[in-house]
Amino acid sequence: MRPTPDNVIFIGMPGSGKSTLGVLFAKAEMYSFCDTDLLVQREEKLPLFKIIEKKGLEGFLETESRVVSSMRDIHRTVIATGGSVVLSESAMQNLRRLGCIVYIKLPCDQILKRVRNIKTRGIVMNDGETLGDIYRDREPLYEKYADITVDCSDLEIEQSVEKIIHTLKDARKGKK
Repeated sequence: MRPTPDNVIFIGMPGSGKSTLGVLFAKAEMYSFCDTDLLVQREEKLPLFKIIEKKGLEGFLETESRVVSSMRDIHRTVIATGGSVVLSESAMQNLRRLGCIVYIKLPCDQILKRVRNIKTRGIVMNDGETLGDIYRDREPLYEKYADITVDCSDLEIEQSVEKIIHTLKDARKGKK
């Protein structure tokens, strides 16, 4: 694993549990917590789906990229990202500088079971596109940018947090 600052960045599909797991990981490991979706909402003063309605997909992605690319001086923080952050090279390069990128991996069928509110959730997707299409398009990007992949298939939340903690500790010790 490449040497990084002490932040942990969660990437993965919408519905993979990045924010929920991030908060629990932060509590367990005494880290701070930051959700980039909330930073984008604060910047625009609108919920994600309203930003997409107002600015379109490209406008939303530009805002997300700008907000994430400008993050600096963060220490011992879990950063939960929006599922679309991997579409921005500059945002991902900044996140790589900030810390260890952990891909929270779930199979597509589990994502489909978890995500019900596609329209109001603020998922970046074109008309006619399905969550399955998004999964197929983004999975190679999540794998490309990940320092560590943690498969959380069929795990309860607490089990997922424990697996992330142990996988990260092993990776930092040089195990894989």
